[in-house]
Amino acid sequence: MIRRDFLKNMTIMGVAVAAPVAIAEAAENRATVTDLSTTLLKGRISSAGKGVAGVAVTDGINVVLSSANGNYELLSNKTTQFVYVSLPSGYEFPHENSITRFFRTIDHSKSSFVSDFELKKLSLSDDKHTFIVWGDPQIQTKRDAELLVSQSAPDLKEVVDSYRDKVPVHGIGCGDLVWDKFNLFPDYKKAIALSGVPFFNVIGNHDMDLEARTDEGSTRTFREHFGPTYYSFNRGKIHYVVLDDVFFMGVAKRYMGYIGENQLQWLEQDLKQVPAGATVVVSLHIPTNTGQHARNKDTTPELGGVVVNRQRLYDVLKPYQVHFMSAHTHFNEVWIEDNMTEHNHGTVCGAWWTGPICGDGTPSGYGVYEVEGDKISWYYKATGHPKTHQLRIYPVGKHKDYPQEACINVWNYDKNWHLEWFADGRPMGKPEQRTAYDPWAHEMFMGAEKPNPRGWVEPNLTDHLFFVKPDASVKVIKVNATDPFGNVYTESLNLNA
Repeated sequence: MIRRDFLKNMTIMGVAVAAPVAIAEAAENRATVTDLSTTLLKGRISSAGKGVAGVAVTDGINVVLSSANGNYELLSNKTTQFVYVSLPSGYEFPHENSITRFFRTIDHSKSSFVSDFELKKLSLSDDKHTFIVWGDPQIQTKRDAELLVSQSAPDLKEVVDSYRDKVPVHGIGCGDLVWDKFNLFPDYKKAIALSGVPFFNVIGNHDMDLEARTDEGSTRTFREHFGPTYYSFNRGKIHYVVLDDVFFMGVAKRYMGYIGENQLQWLEQDLKQVPAGATVVVSLHIPTNTGQHARNKDTTPELGGVVVNRQRLYDVLKPYQVHFMSAHTHFNEVWIEDNMTEHNHGTVCGAWWTGPICGDGTPSGYGVYEVEGDKISWYYKATGHPKTHQLRIYPVGKHKDYPQEACINVWNYDKNWHLEWFADGRPMGKPEQRTAYDPWAHEMFMGAEKPNPRGWVEPNLTDHLFFVKPDASVKVIKVNATDPFGNVYTESLNLNA
């Protein structure tokens, strides 16, 4: 079995050794009698002393809207933990050191619980705004945490500062904030706090309590740090939704990509307030779908690699223009089909902090999204590089499978990009797209002995590679890559260097 197969089966076969211990631990969690009676949730949504009407309030099961004077009432089951609002457009996102505070923990000891939410109007319009998506910081050791704080966080702050005072900015932590080490959550919080902007966080498979006996129990520590695992908010004309698509099976390290009926029913209620045709941004950790199984020539996707009931989610979202923000895979991929675009992000940690790139050659980094009205444009920000760093050219002979050709990696490529290459200034047309390994990733990660440490890391086949075959007399090749928004990125390579 090659190590790719080993990694693929970590969520399926690889639990065999761990399962007896985990099951034994789960058996020790004795059931307690749960009070299933109700608590009346009520309060007021206000701003500068005036009630704010039409704000969605939820306990994660039902959704109600605040009245004309800002009041709300909601009868809630005592098994719920939070009452929270879908923060409305035109208002600031309240946060404490970048952890957005849109929720209150319910005290179920009495028959009613009062929670008021005070909103503050933005000083500028949010029809234009920017958001940033951090996928898989995935810190496991203090060394990882130090790199996150000393390298990734300052890069993030520099990007935020370039927008600050011009447009509102928020962040999305797209899961695997840590790598099973909950004592490092404060390090993650320290890193995002350096940005000074509010972050909304997504639970990943490495943010779960592995000793839990159910999926619900696996989110306990995450909820203590960040609040609800699914919720929504609004900015400008965009409706944002965060979902928990990591379904924990009750055995350590075993999970699948799945969205339960409770979330789907909640989402249907939440979207009743969103007009058809609007743009909806849905953030979740495991991608709804990728092309990786096809690249690997597998018949079906991995159980833990995509959302298995994604079609049910697509059906709910059919009336909208949807952008999915996902992470998990440690490669970068953008796919577009009908009303949906999925941005599966390269990671903040690269290939688990073993070098400056992911398994597909994408630099460690994150996504930056610029919003104007209901339109979204985007680029990938490589940590430590300028915004213009959007492709890499490898010289002839660098790719082991195509030694007579130069190789080009355009990591944020989608079908709406346009590529053209030049030989000593002469236009040569479009490079040929192929599925292959990125040469640098292959060099760094292929083989049981590397990288050191974490030798199980492997390169990923990717289809954002392009090839050209210059004549022997050519001295310089140049590539122009035009993104879907008309931005032209250029790289040149001197073949005699």
